[in-house]
Amino acid sequence: MDSFVFLGFGLDAWITIVTVMAMFTVLLFTKLRSDVVFLCAVGILYVTGVLDAKEALSGISQNLVAVVGVLFVVVAGLTHTGVLHWIVQHLLGTPNTYAKAVARLMLPVAALSSFLSNTTVVALFVNIVKMWSKKLGVSPSKLLIPLSYASGMGGVCTLIGTPPNLIISGLYEEKTGEAMNILATTVPGLFCLVIGVLSIIAMRRLLPDRKAPEEAFESTGDYTVEMLVPSDNPHIAMTIGELGLNTVPGGSLIELRRFDNETVMSPVPDDEPLMGGDRLVYAGQIGELLELEKTHGLVNADHHVFHYNDARQDKHFLRTAYLTFGSSLIGTTMGTNGFEKEHQVTLVAVSRRGSRIEESPRDVVLKAGDTLLLESLNDLKTDTQAMSRDLHFFESNEIPNIGLGTVFSSLIMIAMVALSALDVLPLLECAILAVFAMFIFRCCTPEQAMRSVNWDILMIFAASAVLGLAIQKTGIAERMATGILDICGTNPIVVMTAICLAGTFITEFISNTAAGAMFFPIMYEAAEKLGYEPFPFLIALMIAVSSSFATPIGSPTHMLVYGPGGYRFSDFLRIGLLMNLIILAANILIVNLVYPLTPLT
Repeated sequence: MDSFVFLGFGLDAWITIVTVMAMFTVLLFTKLRSDVVFLCAVGILYVTGVLDAKEALSGISQNLVAVVGVLFVVVAGLTHTGVLHWIVQHLLGTPNTYAKAVARLMLPVAALSSFLSNTTVVALFVNIVKMWSKKLGVSPSKLLIPLSYASGMGGVCTLIGTPPNLIISGLYEEKTGEAMNILATTVPGLFCLVIGVLSIIAMRRLLPDRKAPEEAFESTGDYTVEMLVPSDNPHIAMTIGELGLNTVPGGSLIELRRFDNETVMSPVPDDEPLMGGDRLVYAGQIGELLELEKTHGLVNADHHVFHYNDARQDKHFLRTAYLTFGSSLIGTTMGTNGFEKEHQVTLVAVSRRGSRIEESPRDVVLKAGDTLLLESLNDLKTDTQAMSRDLHFFESNEIPNIGLGTVFSSLIMIAMVALSALDVLPLLECAILAVFAMFIFRCCTPEQAMRSVNWDILMIFAASAVLGLAIQKTGIAERMATGILDICGTNPIVVMTAICLAGTFITEFISNTAAGAMFFPIMYEAAEKLGYEPFPFLIALMIAVSSSFATPIGSPTHMLVYGPGGYRFSDFLRIGLLMNLIILAANILIVNLVYPLTPLT
């Protein structure tokens, strides 16, 4: 087994290569949970003997995983005390030019993303930006891509702003015994941010001018047709199922109101009997639905039960949601997937790229980015979390109270960053103290804190570190570093650029956390073989693996704006490829100015 060598790699190395490639393939082409895929990859490396038990479990025991988990709780304190809401309310204003609007949006978002979860910041801003864009007379699609880009570029400005920075700095500390300062990436990150903002303004013509998906709903007065059951209808006492009234040509039954107008059923059971005076509410193509007058003896009621704008006044609720990438609903129809029955909701309409699809909504084959208009007899607060793996709701269910807690949580966050930046205490200790302070000053409850921890991300984080260890242990990193040096020569800047370019490309298709873990040993080995301190190379790598601009699947924040902006896949590609190259050039330039290359001693 040890003597097996093919193309310079041993058996363990080939097992690792095949496992990593298979993992990438599964992540790209299936809907399996990312954390499960990563953990399975680690399991394969353990079972095949590439890693021993201690190495396979080393990711969970690392300090950097604990740091990420604790920081989730700190962010929960800031969120529940309304810090983000207060900042949003006082920042955007009414700029009179597009350039000023982009700066007003991107700079604060980047600042927040330097310390908070990028996803949290973007999710908060999406609805605000949509309303703000109407006020400014600008299409939301002109501002939502800059919003997502700003969160990514801001995240690299501190070690805690984005997971790759933490994982690379953690691995660096393990290798050298020296901890990076929390602000090590601040100057390079700010430089790239400024270049990014100016580039967006200069390339604004490349940003699409798309119609917002909600406009397809807002411009249509009625979504439903209401059919009345006459008292002499021959089908009275027969069930909804027997009459085939739940799904009819052109639409589907979303609600039944009894003649007393108090008994409301949604969704309507098949065994519910039809009674004189009942009102059946259908969603779909109005023209075809009116054929029920001929086929079932129903008559068109005098008015519709509800419209999009006054649904809440009528004691039932309409919510818009966006189909996320990786959703299990993609490629299915609501009429066959059982989603409505499971969550007690009814699909009223579907919008795609800003236009309502004019066919029975329950027959529409769903795609990523589709906007769904859902109706329910409750406000969906309790079930939104259960649906979050398939749909993303932007409306906030919880309005935080602005008060002393807002001040306390802000001061706690500032103190945590300051203590770490000044090397008074290590980052983990600072974060733990911040959590205690959040509890003491009641910025969040223990229950809110536990709900805020994203265990999926923690598992991916831990597994990514283990995969990076396997790449280094099996000699893959050394061989790849040698191969890059053979191609690029011994010029350190050329080598740095080549690896960063590869990292930028890979992170368009996999998580930036995984990309950081994969490329850390390669960059580290390359720097050492060239005879230079790896520190500047790793700072450049941190920025590179978070610079995913060209595909909507390159970042969770891109996925958040994809549906609301009515974007197409090519919209990101058109401006994103140029952004990748511009930020790569800015990255290499500023890193070499701020951290001059130093020969190893």
